[in-house]
Amino acid sequence: MIPTNYKFKQIYLFFIAGLLLTACSRNKKIEVSNIPIEVKIERFDHDFDAMRTKPMLQQANFMQKKYGIFYRDYVEQILEAGSTADTGYFNVLKPVFAGQAYLDVKHDVDEAYPNLDKQETELTDAFKRIKYFYPKKNIPKVYAYFSGFKAQTAVGNGYFGIGLDLFLGANSRFYPSLTEVFPRYISRRFTPDNITPRVIEGMAREDMFPESDNDKTLLSKMIYSGKILYFIDQILPDVADTIKIGYTTKQLNWCTNSQSIIWGYFLEQNLLYETDYEKLQTYLGEAPFTPQLGERNESAPKLGIWTGWQIVKQYMEKHPEVTLQQLMVNNDAQKILNDAKYHPK
Repeated sequence: MIPTNYKFKQIYLFFIAGLLLTACSRNKKIEVSNIPIEVKIERFDHDFDAMRTKPMLQQANFMQKKYGIFYRDYVEQILEAGSTADTGYFNVLKPVFAGQAYLDVKHDVDEAYPNLDKQETELTDAFKRIKYFYPKKNIPKVYAYFSGFKAQTAVGNGYFGIGLDLFLGANSRFYPSLTEVFPRYISRRFTPDNITPRVIEGMAREDMFPESDNDKTLLSKMIYSGKILYFIDQILPDVADTIKIGYTTKQLNWCTNSQSIIWGYFLEQNLLYETDYEKLQTYLGEAPFTPQLGERNESAPKLGIWTGWQIVKQYMEKHPEVTLQQLMVNNDAQKILNDAKYHPK
């Protein structure tokens, strides 16, 4: 007869072993080679350019059949050229095709992206990982376009679009004239290495896990964005943290070294339950730095997002029994904070 306390110890040991295995599995690359996905990025930009050299109506009909709803969304929402219900928008497109500005952008896009082999390989691996965690998720068709610097990405019904003109590289000749819309601290991230992370982030935020209208407080928005970044961690394990959040190495190091100062500031200023939009943007929005923290403007921006990421990571480290799927549907920001026991020193 086995003593009762031995049974308890045995079960307890099995439980601990299971938690350790779960924790270890998070730090290991998951095996996705057997998942049958292969991403092909359709060069919408090439087919669209054919409207410049071929009969416009003929090419428009071809593209409407090939790209479906994306063609309509591109013309009507991204280019804002008019409705595709009739051919009136042709009169908007003709002078665009005839202009030197269009040809210059096309030249630089074609030069930077003679092919998208690297991005297709990266997205294939990323989409396989999404399928691993979410087997029922329909993987979108992926289209490459250029928008006249209007839209870096586009998410729609069954598709994800990539605006190649906003990924031409930090030193593109076009970006200095666009600083009112895209300041240098933003355009420095318009690089090829940012394409795949922005696709995955866009899918997460706009398609898979849209933010709840109930997320009014800074804490709820911090935890929401922290979960999105943690999701990206799992889908893009080899991508640098600087690229995931959009920091320079110096900014990331500042955050790491100032973690307790940042958290202390949030608590001292009673910011966690703040709902004023303008105040929230100070800690969530794009900026060159956070004015109230750091000397000589050395602080990083988006400190709410970065801190939310650290809270979520600590929560998952302390709770290895929680799956990614369970985390992403957990909208109790306060409980995640409490259970993370986040007290940086």
